[in-house]
Amino acid sequence: MPEEGISGINMVWVMRFSGFFSAAMAMIVLSPSFQSFPPAEAIRSSQLDSYLRLPSEQPSLNDRFSFRKASQFRNAKNCRSAGHNITSVCDPSLVHVAITLDVDYLRGSIAAVHSILQHSLCPENVFFHFLVTDTNLETLVRSTFPQLKFKVYYFDPEIVLNLISTSVRQALEQPLNYARNYLANLLEPCVRRVIYLDSDLVVVDDITKLWSINLGSRTIGVPEYCHANFTKYFTVGFWSDERFPGTFMGRKPCYFNTGVMVIDPVKWRRVGYTKRIERWMDIQKTRRIYELGSLPPFLLVFAGRVAPIEHRWNQHGLGGDNVRRSCRDLHPGPVSLLHWSGKGKPWDRLDSRRPCPLDALWAPYDLYGHAHWNTA
Repeated sequence: MPEEGISGINMVWVMRFSGFFSAAMAMIVLSPSFQSFPPAEAIRSSQLDSYLRLPSEQPSLNDRFSFRKASQFRNAKNCRSAGHNITSVCDPSLVHVAITLDVDYLRGSIAAVHSILQHSLCPENVFFHFLVTDTNLETLVRSTFPQLKFKVYYFDPEIVLNLISTSVRQALEQPLNYARNYLANLLEPCVRRVIYLDSDLVVVDDITKLWSINLGSRTIGVPEYCHANFTKYFTVGFWSDERFPGTFMGRKPCYFNTGVMVIDPVKWRRVGYTKRIERWMDIQKTRRIYELGSLPPFLLVFAGRVAPIEHRWNQHGLGGDNVRRSCRDLHPGPVSLLHWSGKGKPWDRLDSRRPCPLDALWAPYDLYGHAHWNTA
């Protein structure tokens, strides 16, 4: 890949922000580089045209959502697809990205896709795999991104309804939150690598850099956070039962966030990791070994067995904790992906005119038709 224009975000973020949007925006304006774009290009919304609505036969969604159509991005002259048309999901030049489409988080998913296209050197090479429980959302995606290469996969909630246990936050109990467990089984066999992304994030770097990381012999790659207190992700009952802690024997388990993962679906299927995750979920139903949604089963199966990725690819926790909508600062270091994991979501806080400073970094990617904020 040519070196020009691929510098990413080569900056160190100051860790204290004031309570005003201007402070957050200044971090971008003053940065020497924001992916391959000048600072002014990085912070402005793309040129967008007419508002689009869903077909009239879908009144419930039509009343709730109206997204502007995104402009087509062609960000580099020399892309791998130059000279031929990509006609198949099996084309080897594709970068595969999987995201869930859920009515409650749809605005975030659209913003995530928009951010990836805006910062990819070759956006025409990115293929999206959307996991849904409502197939009507396909029309909305196609209207918002007319040139997008994507496929919609229906995820049957019945697959996990009997396995889901109560969590600290109701949103973590939604069936689609567990679709990532079955991603390898849903994708076409020719897809040998996929990036899974949550719906509450934006990518501010070329996604191909994340795609190209070396997994080695591992099945998944994630940013690890070994300074975190790993024991708190499981209950006292888990640690006091002599059978359960032994699962980490011979491993050096570290916390990681499942909202950003590079996955090898071929290895996943061969080892049978879906069944391993399901077994822990089944134990949870009777023994209550954790409190936090879909994350702990992933930790039980993969912690200490992942390919480490730079922290820049998951600056998570920007939504605060899972109980309060607290404001958070960024971790030290460069940033390639901003992730509003936690209870507070930027679109909710912006609409209520009670945003956190960093929510201003999400706003330029929002294509929602009624997004008009007064930040004064």
